[in-house]
Amino acid sequence: MCRYRLALSLLTLSLLGCPFVLVLSQDEFKDAPTSGDSDADSSPDSSLEWDEFDYSDYKPEHELDRGSWHPIFEPDSTASDITEDPMMTEYYSAVKKILWAVTGGEVGMMQEATAEIEATAVAGNPHAQSVLGFLYGLGLMKEWNKTMAFLYHHFAAEGGNLQSKMVLAYTYSRQDMYDKAVKLYAELAEVAANSFLISKDLPVIEPVRIHNGAEENKEALRKFRGEGDEDFQILEYQAQKGNAGAMYKLGLFYYFGLRGMRRDHAEALSWFLKAVKKGEPRSMELLGEIYARGAGVERNYTKALELLTLASEQQLYSAYNSMGYLYVKGYGVEKNCTKAKEYFQKAADNEEAGGHYSLGVMYLRGIGVKRNVKLACKYFIAAANAGQTKAFYQLAKMFHMGVGLKKDLVMATALYKLVAERGPWSTLSRWALEAYLKGDIGKALVLYSRMAELGYEIAQGNAAWILDKHEESSMCIGESGLCTDAERHQRALSLWWQASDQGNEHAALRIGDAYYYGLGVERDYERAAEAYMEAKCRSNAEAMLKLGYMHEHGEGLPLDHHLAKRYYDQAKVANLVGNKECEALGMTSIPSPFGPII
Repeated sequence: MCRYRLALSLLTLSLLGCPFVLVLSQDEFKDAPTSGDSDADSSPDSSLEWDEFDYSDYKPEHELDRGSWHPIFEPDSTASDITEDPMMTEYYSAVKKILWAVTGGEVGMMQEATAEIEATAVAGNPHAQSVLGFLYGLGLMKEWNKTMAFLYHHFAAEGGNLQSKMVLAYTYSRQDMYDKAVKLYAELAEVAANSFLISKDLPVIEPVRIHNGAEENKEALRKFRGEGDEDFQILEYQAQKGNAGAMYKLGLFYYFGLRGMRRDHAEALSWFLKAVKKGEPRSMELLGEIYARGAGVERNYTKALELLTLASEQQLYSAYNSMGYLYVKGYGVEKNCTKAKEYFQKAADNEEAGGHYSLGVMYLRGIGVKRNVKLACKYFIAAANAGQTKAFYQLAKMFHMGVGLKKDLVMATALYKLVAERGPWSTLSRWALEAYLKGDIGKALVLYSRMAELGYEIAQGNAAWILDKHEESSMCIGESGLCTDAERHQRALSLWWQASDQGNEHAALRIGDAYYYGLGVERDYERAAEAYMEAKCRSNAEAMLKLGYMHEHGEGLPLDHHLAKRYYDQAKVANLVGNKECEALGMTSIPSPFGPII
């Protein structure tokens, strides 16, 4: 049980960029031959494609995630024929109205948009069915109804809507129905993995907590203001003055739409090329990968190999992994698995995650080497612990199918979820943050709420915090109009519960506050204490303070001054209680932690 908790918390940590280590015990390795083909071929699912060298053709995100809101938020990057279907035109028109309505709290427009979405959904449009499921699940101009939400998401998923598949997978996993969750997450993780470059993961997700406990996370938000950020302006100035490193970073920002910038592939390639002329190796490598995949440019293996070779000559060892990929596939060169392995090994010997991953694939499939599943697994673990998302994908498949590792659907589900959350639907995060920074709180709330439904813990916390912090200005729309206080508190509490289940310590604290104050639920000191205890177990000092206060006054906990003082001491050690408040820890010296809440 503890191991599973570790695996699930790993999802949150990895998206935050925090260090983590994946450790598998010897018991988790499958007792099977380490060479030969019996391990995989004896499986009824041996036809599963394991060769992660076989990348599919590059596709823009709006093609991978049909029905996404790209045509609304990034119209310049969307194919012109995407709305030629009259039903799709009606769908996007209704979604635009929803977004306009939440911007200004326009209830009449929201009613009109909801009616249009419902009509399009009833006509069989799976993407409209997905949005209708979202509206029922949120209680937005529809009576809150989990059954109807599930039903419409099921119809949408059957029709090919991937975001609804994310919703269903997350729903099944919360209900411990891992046999169903794992199949959906496997499909979604494959879509995500096929969108990655050779050695690098696409940095699509920039997970930003817009709050730091009870306060807005101003320092983190400052870095995402795009051209208005002082650091960006300095970087741009340095690039214009000829700094190759600054040119590379600007290219990254424009290519992937990072730090609040809108994606602009032409501008990005311009900066990469300028950096290459100055000998900047990271630009050489990234351009090489872009040409190898045809990711936004015409595919050109010759140019790819030329750029990757230049990068490797400057000791950028990850470039060797990409060169190995060209040789193992025979792209632009004669196929040569021996040479490919040499390049992969050189990358791995220099602690490059891509090299470990590629060697893992070779040993798993027996490509140019004697098949050795256990060795493959060790390479994948090394790559995963270096942050290589595709390695998590391979380990998930091994746990899923029982190849090399003992079959474990819980672990497989957790790892697939990690990869799936890097899929094209993660761009919702960028649009939500952009709306929030522009002061469009209503639009940010809807976008974060949509992501929350897909199972993103950070989005769940962000949406709940907006509801609590911004109150009426959140433009929260309920079942029949602007949210009542009760609707807003209930919606926030539901989101905090989801975030808490995924390890969010502040969420557990907020659940305790909800029961202590009676926000969206009946006041219940005992349940408040349970929630605070959960937050305390996650080292939350404010929860320690509140537990101390409840023991001091006998609210929901036994009257116990000694235990109260112990909690106060623990809070002091956690450095989240001001020195002034902690000068003397007598029972009456600590002010009530139950002051005004956000």
